[in-house]
Amino acid sequence: MKKVFTSLCLLGAVTLSANAATDRATLDSRIQAATSTIKQIMDVPDNAIPDKIAQQATCIGVIPGLKKGAFIFGAEYGRGVVTCRTGQGWSAPVFITLGGGSFGLQLGGQSTDVVLVAVNDKGFQDLLKSKFKIGGDAAASAGPVGRNSQAATDWKLNAELLTYSRSKGLFAGIDLNGASVTQSMDDTKSFYGEGHTFEDILKGNVPVPDDAKPFVRTVAKYFHSVQQ
Repeated sequence: MKKVFTSLCLLGAVTLSANAATDRATLDSRIQAATSTIKQIMDVPDNAIPDKIAQQATCIGVIPGLKKGAFIFGAEYGRGVVTCRTGQGWSAPVFITLGGGSFGLQLGGQSTDVVLVAVNDKGFQDLLKSKFKIGGDAAASAGPVGRNSQAATDWKLNAELLTYSRSKGLFAGIDLNGASVTQSMDDTKSFYGEGHTFEDILKGNVPVPDDAKPFVRTVAKYFHSVQQ
C-alpha cells in the first residue's frame, strides 16, 4: 500500500509540473535547442528527412533533449515546440508536451531528440486539439530517412504523422504509437504574454516573436514547398 501511495504521489507531482508555466528564459532556450536540432538533422541530407516529405510537411514539432530517465510510470514528458505552414510561410511556434506510451523504453537511456512531421491537413488538425494520442487519434508511422529514400513514396497512404528520433548522432524513424501530445497552454501564454489560441498561432494570425524568428527561419529553409 505504501508503494502504491508513493507512486500516486509521484504521478501527481508529474502532472502538476506538466501544467506549470515555464519562465521566458527557459522557453527561449527550448526554442534554441529545437533550432539546433533541425539544423543538425537536415545538414546531413543523406540521413535526413527526405525532400519529398520536407516539401509537403504541414507542421513540424521538435522535442529536444528528451531523456528516458525522466519517465515515471509513463506519466513524465518531453517538452517541445510546433510550427505549421501557412499561406504566408511558417507560423509562430506553440509549446507542447509529449508523454505516455511505451516509447520511453524505445528511446534508450541517452538524451534523445524527437521530431514529429505532420504530412497532411488531418495531421495539422490533430495539432489544433488540446490533446491527441499518436497511433489512436492520429495515424502515425516511423518516418523514412535519406535524400532519396525509397520508403518516402509510401507515407502518403498510411500516415498523418511521421515520427523520428535522434540519439548519439543517429537519426531514424521511431514508433511513438501510444504516446500523447498535449498543448502546453501555460507555456504558450507565458511566451506570448497573452492567451492566444493554438489555432490562431498555428494558422499564422499571430506575428512571430523576435526570439522565435531563428527557429521559424530554420524550418522555412529546410521545409520549403514544392513551388519554391
